Amino acid sequence: MNVSILTLFPELYKPFLKESLIGRAQEKGIFTSEVTDLFSFAAPKKRIDAPTFGPGAGMLIKPDILERAIASQEQKFGRSYKIFFSPHGTPLNQFHARRISQVLQEKQHIMLLPARYEGMDARVEAHYADEIISIGDYVLMGGDLPAMVLLEAVLRYVPGVVGKDESVEKDSFSGPLVDYPEYTEPLKWQGMEVPEIIRSGNHQKISEWREEQALKRTLLGGHFEWFRSFDLNERLVSEAQKIIPPHYLALMHVDVNLKENRVGTSSVTSLDIHDIARSAATYGLKKYFIVTPLEDQQKITQTLLDFWATKGKEYNLHRHRAVQLVDLSISLDETIEKIKNETGKDPLLIATSAKKHAEIPQITFYDQQIVWKQERPVLLLLGTASGLADAVLKRCDYLLMPIKGLSDFNHLSVRSAAAVILDRWLGLQQRNH
Repeated sequence: MNVSILTLFPELYKPFLKESLIGRAQEKGIFTSEVTDLFSFAAPKKRIDAPTFGPGAGMLIKPDILERAIASQEQKFGRSYKIFFSPHGTPLNQFHARRISQVLQEKQHIMLLPARYEGMDARVEAHYADEIISIGDYVLMGGDLPAMVLLEAVLRYVPGVVGKDESVEKDSFSGPLVDYPEYTEPLKWQGMEVPEIIRSGNHQKISEWREEQALKRTLLGGHFEWFRSFDLNERLVSEAQKIIPPHYLALMHVDVNLKENRVGTSSVTSLDIHDIARSAATYGLKKYFIVTPLEDQQKITQTLLDFWATKGKEYNLHRHRAVQLVDLSISLDETIEKIKNETGKDPLLIATSAKKHAEIPQITFYDQQIVWKQERPVLLLLGTASGLADAVLKRCDYLLMPIKGLSDFNHLSVRSAAAVILDRWLGLQQRNH
């Protein structure tokens, strides 16, 4: 197996390829590497780069230079699998690295082509690239560091490079979880002690503790997007629900904006009760509050809830189960008090609004970590009529960015909005890994 690297800065690679596990793997003959200086393929006194066509600053590596370099390396080591690096490339992850490792072992020759300056002539990528890789949504001064990152990730999967296969198979991101915390001597350091459970000798308890810690690191440490991209089994979902703070939803029929710039109350609708209850059940909410101070509205709503709690069970078991989550409340304060009595903590209030409120911290549907790491219950507030009144919004801890689509129409029903919000915030969204 050979790794060819075509670069403008070959000296960068000498210590990297000589030291640590990569150096030892080459000493053992597991693979070879050759770093080639692209300047050696430029004619005497000729530049290796040229200005881009059209307006804009920057220089590009000439395609004919790369053509000669690629041909030279393939003449030595055979046809290669060519990898380019660019911010517009496919984001690198653990499964991507494993696949490229398999390519290396099958084809026996991969070629890395890190760019510099403004990059390479686009025709080179179009003609040669088997794939283009990005290591993150940021820009570096060149592709040499990404090439080294890729090699570190890929070579871990080549047999014999890492001493123990278990070390590789149980890496973070090899499945839905990141790794658990690990400890060594001394037993006490800086006032912190190695957890007693992992010194107990009880392998089952240690395994359970490690999974719990890995789950906490994953869910509360900003990796929920990765976690929910897997086909999760019921046990792991159940354990995740114990770590994610309990979530509640309140549909406000009071303190909402009405026509003519008035603030008041709105009517409860049967459809909102049924449909949002089903969404609440689907995404694991603890309760769905209907908030109205109007006695006649409460009576009508309670009659419907009573039906589904009794006779409705025989009519539609699934709807019966969903409607069990519905709780009537006369005000936001009473809703908060009910949650506090149930959990022992005041909930964090999160609302949505089409208006901008500079004084309220805004979060996106990728910011679960900000909320969850506070380990407080979460109350999502949805407004009826024309949305929540400013007085309610000013009480909120966070404001979710409004839902938008690829059009200028922005008038979702509250039922649709609830489903979208809950799916984006709590939904499992499997990808093909």
